[in-house]
Amino acid sequence: MLLENEIYRAELNKINQAKNNWDRIDNHSFLIIGATGMIGSYMIDVLMMRNEKNKSNIHIYAMGRSEERLKKRFSMYLENSFFHMVEGDVTQPINLNEEVDYIFHGASNTHPRAYATDPIGTIMTNLMGTQQVLDFATKNKAKRVAFLSTVEIYGENRGDVEKFTEDYCGYIDCNTLRAGYPEGKRASESLCQAYIAKHGLDIVIPRICRTFGPTMLLNDSKASSQFILNAVNKEDIVLKSEGNQYFSYAYVGDVAYALLYLLANGETGEAYNIAASEFDLHLKDLAQALASLNQREVIFDLPDEEERKGFSTASQAILASNKINALGWEPLFGLAEALENTVELIRNERV
Repeated sequence: MLLENEIYRAELNKINQAKNNWDRIDNHSFLIIGATGMIGSYMIDVLMMRNEKNKSNIHIYAMGRSEERLKKRFSMYLENSFFHMVEGDVTQPINLNEEVDYIFHGASNTHPRAYATDPIGTIMTNLMGTQQVLDFATKNKAKRVAFLSTVEIYGENRGDVEKFTEDYCGYIDCNTLRAGYPEGKRASESLCQAYIAKHGLDIVIPRICRTFGPTMLLNDSKASSQFILNAVNKEDIVLKSEGNQYFSYAYVGDVAYALLYLLANGETGEAYNIAASEFDLHLKDLAQALASLNQREVIFDLPDEEERKGFSTASQAILASNKINALGWEPLFGLAEALENTVELIRNERV
């Protein structure tokens, strides 16, 4: 079990010992929507570890569409009085009577094959889902909502900047199947601003780059995720392009830390890029780093038509992290450590 692994527990402890205004976290309640996803599940483990080590009295309401998946992922917490399951589809009214202080809306399709095979769900989980979350927050009088947005809202780099700052807006061809994900996120950010203006909600908007880590879903079709699975299986890394794409990546541990940091320190209505310059990589370099873990090779293969429909056409998407760094946040994990831990922890889970 992942939570019994000392490497994983050390990561959770590192986050809980890092700099933050923890008094704004402790003794509060959290509704985490998208609880069984990569980021949501890691976040819950961080907070439950905080309860274990710091006696922090944090109540967690873990929301997902499948009770079975919730029970399987969080089996170790089912008898814990601080953990509560909430089964529900975020596009429907949230069935929770208890008051919660903080809400993380992280429910979304997040990989290319899902964009292509579930295009309506990709859009509506953002549009209708965000409306349901914000309606619940308004009725519930939540202290703060974090809407998890994405690097993809920036669109394609117009060639006029090296890195995307939070006020940048690049090109998206909205009349395509692939546009559903970034346009859904853009519209949801606008909806957040509308609820701030009309209902006085306190909302912060983290913008997350391509994320990896030991809690990633094994059916994730992103290139980076496929590379990791190749490394887990000690296989050659399969690259479905020349690998010149230049992207910001992030380790899930750093993302979870940044989300908790922004919850405590971010300003209402502001968007913040979550990124670290060490993780700015060409795709072929990421592939080579993972292949090297097992002394394997990088090989090239072309995507099938269905996969290609879901692929982003962006070739460079580097996030500037100056804004979140100005709040005092810095990443906790180095690139080599993040890649090694991810491969090792997933491999151990599959034994």
